[in-house]
Amino acid sequence: MKTRTIAGALAAATALTAAASAQAADCSVGISMYTLGAPYFAAQEVAAREAATAAGCEVRTADGQNDMVKQIGDIEDMVAAGVNVLIVNPRDSLGLVPAVDAATAQGVHVVAMDSMLDPSADFITNVSASNEANGKLVGEWLAKQTNGEPIKIALLSGSQGNVVGQARRMGVLAGLVDAQLNNYGHAGYEIVGQGWGNWATEGGLTAMEDLLTAHPDIDVVLGENDSMVIGAREALKAANRLDGVLLVAAADGQKEAYEMIKNGEYGATGLNDPKALAELAVKIGLDTLAGTQEPLTKFTFTDPAVVTKDNVDKYYNDKSLF
Repeated sequence: MKTRTIAGALAAATALTAAASAQAADCSVGISMYTLGAPYFAAQEVAAREAATAAGCEVRTADGQNDMVKQIGDIEDMVAAGVNVLIVNPRDSLGLVPAVDAATAQGVHVVAMDSMLDPSADFITNVSASNEANGKLVGEWLAKQTNGEPIKIALLSGSQGNVVGQARRMGVLAGLVDAQLNNYGHAGYEIVGQGWGNWATEGGLTAMEDLLTAHPDIDVVLGENDSMVIGAREALKAANRLDGVLLVAAADGQKEAYEMIKNGEYGATGLNDPKALAELAVKIGLDTLAGTQEPLTKFTFTDPAVVTKDNVDKYYNDKSLF
């Protein structure tokens, strides 16, 4: 399936375009989040709500509380209340399909955001960062920082069986190998162990403690998100092992990670801006409502980037919720 990349830099034009869309038809926007229990998702909800409000739309939001049954009920309630645009961050790729299909059948314009909906569902598009493209850039950066030398990696993964985590780590590793081959004519790395941090700072700390006990000679910590790497840094600091270890995340762009990157305490992370995703999802929904949106494939990606000390000021926002 072909994908379409749309610049994350559209944020500046989003409000004007969305406002024009809102004037073309009365708009009532529902924002269904599967959880607000993490800062990343809370920042998404705020950005989506603010974009829809700025366009003059009535806005309803709901927190699914990490419960698929509740999220299905939230969507049904929003459709019954008359929303004509629905932005949904789904708890379950397949489990939300019937609710999304029913909403679309009622004339609601559905846009998925961040977490993936199964492509069999009837919705406009799924707005997300590209784990493959972000990971490739992070891997290329890592290859250059390590001069093509073999490295020992401690891998921090979110949760077993999670397809997003798998895509993130494989994107980085593919980019690393490709860059090593292209730039140095050979490739080599060793993953000395994989820890499961459940996407959280505390989980990353605990997993890193265990990995350090078994493998004290690591060169790189690679995490599937910033939160786990931030936790791993605390474990390394406590063990007096920060020197000589590169800290790298496949994705997210958490504010605390950016601050550490600015201070030279953290290597790099992939760009996964919750505000950019939310604004683009709302824009697509309102443009579709107004009849001005060109056809899209089921996957719409924001522009990828690897955030390092060289460019972090471009992305850092001290007022960001995430």
